[in-house]
Amino acid sequence: MKFSSSLIVLALSAALPAFAQEATPDPLSFNVGVVSEYRYRGISQTRLKPAVQGGIDYALPNGFYIGTWASTIKWIKDGGGDSEAEVDVYGGYKAEVAPGLTMDVGLLQYYYPSHKLAVSPNTLEVYGALTYGPVTAKYSHSTTNLFGFADSKNSSYFDVSASFDLGDGLMLSPHVGHQTVKRNAAASYTDYSLTLSKDFSGFLVSGAVIGTDADKTAYANPVNGKFMGKTMLVVGVKKTF
Repeated sequence: MKFSSSLIVLALSAALPAFAQEATPDPLSFNVGVVSEYRYRGISQTRLKPAVQGGIDYALPNGFYIGTWASTIKWIKDGGGDSEAEVDVYGGYKAEVAPGLTMDVGLLQYYYPSHKLAVSPNTLEVYGALTYGPVTAKYSHSTTNLFGFADSKNSSYFDVSASFDLGDGLMLSPHVGHQTVKRNAAASYTDYSLTLSKDFSGFLVSGAVIGTDADKTAYANPVNGKFMGKTMLVVGVKKTF
């Protein structure tokens, strides 16, 4: 009887493919990667050295999502603290609000475990973004001091980026952004990048030219005096599963 039932199911599946139920996408995903250096908003977080990174994301069908991401860093220890990692926790809502126009709003907490700095580098930002076609404009606003800058609450970052499909798994992504550090004009700056990436069977390999016009004194590494916003080529590989 089992054999006959199986035959019936197979016959119906072949005869009525239009009614076959599509597999529900897995809402949970993971990513791991390594980069030649970790740049954030154009500034090196790793003293121009490599970093290991990884994250977990959970996206619900109704548009809500949560996730966490972490990277090795050096700037906290270089500044006299005691943390070797950045851990980000975020959540938000993303949905199409008009034909071709997508909105994304949420909260992002940057956390540096056991940092031991006088001014906490832990930062909470609220963000909002609009995407139309290949272009995304995003605004982020800090509700706390920004990454250890004293009296910098209500700092902001605005950026515009795009992603162009060149075919054969190649993507080209230009980006420009401006970081405003409240009550600290010397620390405010503009960053820019151009990234070329290619997918190799689930491994995303990328190369990015990244630079800034940041003040060389404000963003000099305290250990070696090198400018952390200099123009560099950053390469990386990431696997998502």
